[in-house]
Amino acid sequence: MKARLRRPAALLAGAIIPLSLLTGQPAGAASADPVADAFARASSAYEVPRDLLVSVAYAETHLDGHDGKPSSSGGYGVMHLVSNPKVHSLERAATLTKQSVSALKSDTAANITGGAAVLRAYADELGLGAAARKDPAKWYSAVARYGNSASPEVARLYADTVYEIMGDGVSATTPAGETVKVAARGVEPDRGTYAKVQKLGEQGSTLAAAAVDYPGATWAAAHSSNYAVSDRPNSDAIDRIVIHVTQGSYAGTISWFQTGPRPNPTSAHYVVRSSDGAITQMVREKDRAFHAGDYNRRSVGIEHEGYVDNASWFTDAMYRSSAALTRSIADRYGIPKDRAHIIGHSEVPTADHTDPGPNWNWTTYMRYVTNGGGATNPHTPESVCGTGYKVIDSAPLGTAGNVYLLYNSTSGNNCVATLKTSSLGQATATSAFLEVQGKTRVTDSGNFSYYAGPVIAAAADKCVKWGGKAGSSTYESGFEHCG
Repeated sequence: MKARLRRPAALLAGAIIPLSLLTGQPAGAASADPVADAFARASSAYEVPRDLLVSVAYAETHLDGHDGKPSSSGGYGVMHLVSNPKVHSLERAATLTKQSVSALKSDTAANITGGAAVLRAYADELGLGAAARKDPAKWYSAVARYGNSASPEVARLYADTVYEIMGDGVSATTPAGETVKVAARGVEPDRGTYAKVQKLGEQGSTLAAAAVDYPGATWAAAHSSNYAVSDRPNSDAIDRIVIHVTQGSYAGTISWFQTGPRPNPTSAHYVVRSSDGAITQMVREKDRAFHAGDYNRRSVGIEHEGYVDNASWFTDAMYRSSAALTRSIADRYGIPKDRAHIIGHSEVPTADHTDPGPNWNWTTYMRYVTNGGGATNPHTPESVCGTGYKVIDSAPLGTAGNVYLLYNSTSGNNCVATLKTSSLGQATATSAFLEVQGKTRVTDSGNFSYYAGPVIAAAADKCVKWGGKAGSSTYESGFEHCG
């Protein structure tokens, strides 16, 4: 009787396990699916759930190793193993796997092995036993640590993103044309101590302390060494908007801008997520973010999650959300909505960057900036509310519309109107409301083709709460604009 071959414990001495021992495939045999096989081998060797491992890689890089070139924060390969002054997961992977740093940077199979080894090391440090390791839900805290986040809120954002990806499923094509899949599966993560950490921007969160300049954004302050306090536009006129690509993930970029001090301080005013267009503001518009060299004083910088050489990151949701942000900035500072004033990082004089790169669709983006991506609404907030009313505040409703607060200085009345920017001419759910402090809220709600409102109330010397809904997006202010 043959003795049963025992697989060595995954992290014992960080031993490299031959492919033939893991799969039965003869050594040196070519695989039709080398990346998928690498995930399977690494999952088996380090007892990391395979679908979780793929989801981490997809969250980081969309399974594109970028030929061994580093991300903006010094991350390498599909698993984004990091080497920078603050984080050394690349070096730790080399120690755990006995692979060379150069191999971990450029060889996809080695990189996946390194990522699995680091995840397993975190799991061991957290006391995750053999039974728990089989349950993807139990890996949440290890995944949160893998993101190398600068704050607990961003660590939770990173881990939540990975589990959302796993829940939705993955079908990713590698640069070599191989398709790697994860079937959609509902996993309720065990957040452990992160269950007590509030979501990024959640009411009461330490990262929600400052009021954002753009109502659709979440606040997460960059490290003070990564920007310069200023008093724009009083100190310097703002006449440019600069479009960037992060060369990294959404959570990773937020964390990188929160990390400092460091030799090359970097930040942007806003970061936009690929999957759904979520926006985080990290530097106030009055302050100078370090993003565009000679144009730092005169511009607002917007980073977009992804990599310049991989078009899969540039989703319609990202374009529409970012365009609405750009439109708001341009309106507030009187910046012309044209390509002379809304520019790529590569177009900044003396810039040595290539972003947003050839995969960025400027035609689509500028169309969304100028008219929201479709036909123009023939109505304006002023035409809805009537003669004498002027816009004093506004808020975006995703890509579906905008809600406006207006004031008539002659009558002392406020007016709220919600104008649609999508499904124009079609009757869809739209609403607008106005609440004068101490009085009953008044709402106009129904299925409207172009706008909801006007909702008018006398509000001289009173605080007002206002807002509305278009599509699935809602906005509600606090009591403000008092007197």
